[in-house]
Amino acid sequence: MRKPSILLILISCLFAACVNIPDKATAVKNFEKEKYLGQWYEIARFDFKFERDLNNTTANYSLNDDGSIKVLNKGYNYKTNKWKDAEGKAKFVNSDKEGRLKVSFFGPFYSGYNIISIDGDYEYALIMGDNLDYIWFLSRYKTMPQEIKDKYVKIATEVGYDTGKLIWVEHDK
Repeated sequence: MRKPSILLILISCLFAACVNIPDKATAVKNFEKEKYLGQWYEIARFDFKFERDLNNTTANYSLNDDGSIKVLNKGYNYKTNKWKDAEGKAKFVNSDKEGRLKVSFFGPFYSGYNIISIDGDYEYALIMGDNLDYIWFLSRYKTMPQEIKDKYVKIATEVGYDTGKLIWVEHDK
């Protein structure tokens, strides 16, 4: 029997929207999507090309008619002095009771969006991507208490993130 080529497997994964979660991370259970909707302020992240040179970054989540979640990210480019936004769509990977989603800003291509920690009031959240290259600390407020930051740094370090690479986002606009 002939083995499938690596390229065929990779293409299949792309179109099937394969998404992952870092090895030592676990997504929250008993997730309540309605409580998660609304605006979040980005408190910290790793640098990557789609958010490079942005501060005052926010994410706004709302329900689409088809049950998916509309994602509207916005940030201020402090080098060009212009606001930038991106609209995408998120879908739950397994169940809407588990904080594992896949997010797309580019057609059929999805990335992992894993809610690893969230407080009971849905005011602070720790999000990890597919791998150790993506991480976000989110807050309903423009700031986050130091004890929450410390907790999220500890969790991220235990998962394997190099937390020295975190960018602490300014909210001054």
